Parts: sequence; structure tokens; C-alpha cells
Amino acid sequence: MNSLHSIIGKTTRTSSGKKVLNVFNVKSMSTVTSSTAASPIIELREYEIAPQYVAPYTQATSDASTLRKELLPMRLFSLPETGGKLNVATHMYYFEGGYEERNQRRKKMGTNKEWNAYLSSVRPFMMNQKSTIFVEAPLVAKMEGICGLKPGNIEAFLQNKTGTNESVDSSIIELRRYQLKLGYDTVPKFLELYGRGLPSKLNAPGTDPTTMLVTILYSEVGQLNEVIEVWRHGSTSAMERSRVAARAATEWKRSIADIAGLANIFTNTIHKPVSFSPLK
Repeated sequence: MNSLHSIIGKTTRTSSGKKVLNVFNVKSMSTVTSSTAASPIIELREYEIAPQYVAPYTQATSDASTLRKELLPMRLFSLPETGGKLNVATHMYYFEGGYEERNQRRKKMGTNKEWNAYLSSVRPFMMNQKSTIFVEAPLVAKMEGICGLKPGNIEAFLQNKTGTNESVDSSIIELRRYQLKLGYDTVPKFLELYGRGLPSKLNAPGTDPTTMLVTILYSEVGQLNEVIEVWRHGSTSAMERSRVAARAATEWKRSIADIAGLANIFTNTIHKPVSFSPLK
């Protein structure tokens, strides 16, 4: 129930008798055929690890990190520090080719002996697993100041940090999660309000220079009408300085006041990226 646009489909026949599915966007009434290129998706996987096994799980996963990156387009791998359930291995993957790319990669993983050996070694450490599919909000590509998860973006940002006083070891990832009310138009309304006030927050005087909005995601498969902001800060102190600055951003405060009426739940967790995470 979170689609940005309602769509309807109609099957027609060409002069040769071939059936063609036309999909109509009700809002814009633009027409695309079923041959349209796939849209990128982001998979968020969350594995709850038994507390006594966090260290061996992390070590085994680190040892297999090169293989993971060969098999999957990983963008983030982290563990929560505070703000919710602990010992949850949290990882994101950016499939530029959409579901088809994901399916192909997972099929290849299933036949990789080295990967299967790794899975066999860590499965006893995991208590449960969760997978949710998200897409990036359109404003990620349109608005200046948002990094985006597309391969190369994160790496370019971190490369620009080389030579600064920031230590990657102190950096944190902040996940801000909104569970919105049911409704087809709830997510579009949220993103409209969010985008309206965001520039004032990003440009607020006093914002720490290490603070970066990585992406804004909304769910497509799994728990619907969920929106996630992913922020990267050079440290917890940097996060606090940026929060104080945001509270003085007038347009942002107005947007948040309007957004509050759309959300059922809001949570905020601080994560520590592991050593092999591209985002760190």
C-alpha cells in the first residue's frame, strides 16, 4: 500500500497479433511497456545474532567479506550500538538491475561452495533473519547534498575525506525509521513534506561537516509504508552538533510538524559499521 503511483494495466494486440501489456500511471497518465528497464532496489537484511556468538559471527563474516563483495553489491554492514534491539547484523545491498539481478546473484550464490561453507559455519549463531525490499526516494537523485547508495557514490565521498582530521574508526551510521499510517498516498505525502524542509536542514548553520545524508528509502516488499533515513556522522559528537543545528532550521521544523501526523512509530538507532563495510 505504499506505491508512489497507482497503476492500471491493459492488454492490446499489435498488427501482427502479438499481445502487449501497457501500464498506465494514473497520476501522470504516461504509458510504458513491459520492456521498460528494471528499477534499482535495495535489500535490507537483518540477522539477530545470539549474544554469545556475536564475536565468532563477526570474525567469520569478516573473513568471508571479499567473497561477499564479489557475489553481492553490498553497501553497508553494521551492528547497532544503541537505540533498539542489539546484536542485529544489519546489511544493505543495491541491485541496480532490480529483482532480476537479485535473483541471478542469489542463484549463483547457491552454487558457490565457498559461500555455502561460510553459511554453514554461521547459521548456528543466528536466531532469526529478516529481509525487506526498499527503493530510494526520487529526491535522492534530484536533490543536492544526498549521497545515494549507487555504487561509487559512497566511495567517492570517503575518498574526499582523505587527509582530513576525521577518523573513520569513530564514524557512526544513524538509521531513522518511520512506520507510516496505511494508505496509498501516505508515502508520497511524507516525501513531499520531507523534501520541502530538507534543504534547510542540510544547510543549517552549525551542521557538522562530517554529517552526510546517505539516502532515504521506502519499503516495497515486507512491512509496507516504512521510510528509512540513513545518515553518516564522523562521531556521536558530530551527530549531536548537527541535531542542534537542525532544530534551528525553520522550514525543517514545519515539515516535521506536518509529518508527525502521518507516522505511527518513529525509531532512531546508532550503528557502528564493521571494518569491511563500504559505508563507514
